[in-house]
Amino acid sequence: MRPFALWEKQKGAMRLAAVDAAAAKANLISGQNLSDARALVPELEVREIDRAYLEQVFFDFADWHSNASPIVAVHTAAAPYGDLILDITGVAHLFGGEAKMLELLVNRLRSLGFTVSGAIADTVGAAWALAHFSPGRIVAGGESEAALANLPIVGLRLEEAQVAGLNQMGLKSIGQLYGRDRRALQARFGASLIERLDQALGRIEERITPRLPIAEYYAERRFAEPIGYMDDVLMTARDLAIQLGLRLEAEGVGAQSFHLLLYRVDHKVMNLSINAGRATRDPNHIAQLFVHRSERLEGEYDAGFGIDMIRLAASSLSEVESTQLGAFEVRDGAADLDRLYDRMTSRLGPLALTRSKFVNTHIPERAAKLEPVIAPTPDDPEALPDPELQRPLRLLPHPEPINVMAEVPHGPPMRIIWRRIAYRILKASGPERIEAEWWRSGKNLEVLEPPERGSKRHDPRDDPKKTDKPKPKEPEHISALDAFDPLTTVRDYYVIEDDGGRRFWIFRVGLYGAAEAPRWFLHGFFA
Repeated sequence: MRPFALWEKQKGAMRLAAVDAAAAKANLISGQNLSDARALVPELEVREIDRAYLEQVFFDFADWHSNASPIVAVHTAAAPYGDLILDITGVAHLFGGEAKMLELLVNRLRSLGFTVSGAIADTVGAAWALAHFSPGRIVAGGESEAALANLPIVGLRLEEAQVAGLNQMGLKSIGQLYGRDRRALQARFGASLIERLDQALGRIEERITPRLPIAEYYAERRFAEPIGYMDDVLMTARDLAIQLGLRLEAEGVGAQSFHLLLYRVDHKVMNLSINAGRATRDPNHIAQLFVHRSERLEGEYDAGFGIDMIRLAASSLSEVESTQLGAFEVRDGAADLDRLYDRMTSRLGPLALTRSKFVNTHIPERAAKLEPVIAPTPDDPEALPDPELQRPLRLLPHPEPINVMAEVPHGPPMRIIWRRIAYRILKASGPERIEAEWWRSGKNLEVLEPPERGSKRHDPRDDPKKTDKPKPKEPEHISALDAFDPLTTVRDYYVIEDDGGRRFWIFRVGLYGAAEAPRWFLHGFFA
């Protein structure tokens, strides 16, 4: 086998970024000039490194490891890829203990041709140091200080300059830092040295960011032989929904978000997510939502070489009455409507079905906005419209200019032209004066607010399908109106009726006698 290496441009020069075992045996190292490497090893095979691709592949690889632990994170202290952290609290017994679990995880990667090492400790820093410099060890809680004492100082995940400075002082092992003056070390090498030491010894907490949403309740099934048909996946999802529903019922809670994770044998994970309008634990309803959700894949479903594990997880939990008989057994009489909302959004997408919500403002075009029906926000009691105010049944998205004739100063016109059609006005009432909200000057008028990133109800990592094929993005909002004009400070609205019985809502901007003539606009229709 020919030696292989990856190269990239570093400070204008082409240098090696990574080498395989054969190249390392030929005394090639990372950072070496590419031309020198080719001179030393003429048969060297090289390719330019694609770090973005490697990072994405490693992220997918990390998600696949969630079949061993629900909390998996990519550790980027040394590099954007290469290090995985698994929180095995409460799951090691499923594999026969910590030792057997570590052996299983390491051996299955080695059987795939990967060079891998691992360790188990009670802190992230200690586990990282042991995995890199004393692999295979399992350190019990409270024994990290002794286990790390003889490891090299680089095991604290320090910067190269810090490691070089410590080595110059003769500090080459982690144990040599114990008992030294912390203020002196911090003053010379920075606060990060003390922080990394305390993290490794468990004196301060080091949090990790899981790749997939953490689900407190989930049910899973492993298969002796991989499955591939969508019908088999949906049948398994129904069985898991029954198990999950029993767990939720025992705790007296329900969930609004459900995630179906499909673990393929080629180390990829597909994620199908659905949201319910209200918290539920009805297995039939949950399973039916995934049936509708699968219809949106439009032939993009690909099981690869098969699926060897399926997990159904629940999130966005809330209390549900123990007397609940179905998915939406509540006393407000909206059960059928909520089921319809769930079916439509699971088939068409969360933003396909919206509802109007009143906004606390007196500006007509701001008085209502749209939001997804499956993720409603609490209504503002002060935003309810005043029933004594006359408002049209239909409001135009943008007020449209009209030409007026037979103007009456400080009154409505006797004749208007809108979209090249003339209307003769017989009756009118008004005016109603509406002034601009000065604190909103220059702000765009959003018809539909985009969903918040990282929210429980709509998480960006809850992709319907995580494969190599890109997925078209769903629109985050319907449209955005023009920015509010702070110069349009006063509008005088009139309700007018033409000779055909049609009633319009028009307004005037400006006053007669001013430097600029007033302008007229049509804003809505009463009938």
